Amino acid sequence: MERAGRDKTCFFTGHRSVSSDSESALVAELDVVLRRLRFDGFTDFVCGGAVGFDTLAACRVAAAARRDPGFRLILVLPCRDQTAMWRKTGDIALYQKLKGLASEIVYVRDFFDDGVMLERNRMMADMSSLCVAYYDGRRSGGTAYTVRYSEKKGIPVVNLFDKVNNIS
Repeated sequence: MERAGRDKTCFFTGHRSVSSDSESALVAELDVVLRRLRFDGFTDFVCGGAVGFDTLAACRVAAAARRDPGFRLILVLPCRDQTAMWRKTGDIALYQKLKGLASEIVYVRDFFDDGVMLERNRMMADMSSLCVAYYDGRRSGGTAYTVRYSEKKGIPVVNLFDKVNNIS
């Protein structure tokens, strides 16, 4: 299946850690958001392949795609050697499984270097019309940068953090 246009593409950005207290609520909320987006005509869901929220979102898209082949998981990965410094074999195994479930994989570069993660984040935003974030409001870091970049480009950001952590 061919890649959808920007108007039917959504991307995910979020922190590398999700508290175990909020994980089940986040999974449930991601499922609700994915159903709503699919109803609104979204077909392509872009994830960056990092541990934490990226992986959780990719897993939920993959689960949705098993029920509805109209869902396409697109992985935009910073480099081919992304997992070279990862320590947990479970994270690496899940990463490899998600690569096998993806409809498409895009690599920003062949090898890691400074700036490749931010370049990956800009690429995901530039190909999308909506950002779904798990962002706690920190002023620095990749998620903060990507949320600000999206807002600057006029891309709406749906932030799930406050909702799943019961913050009003």
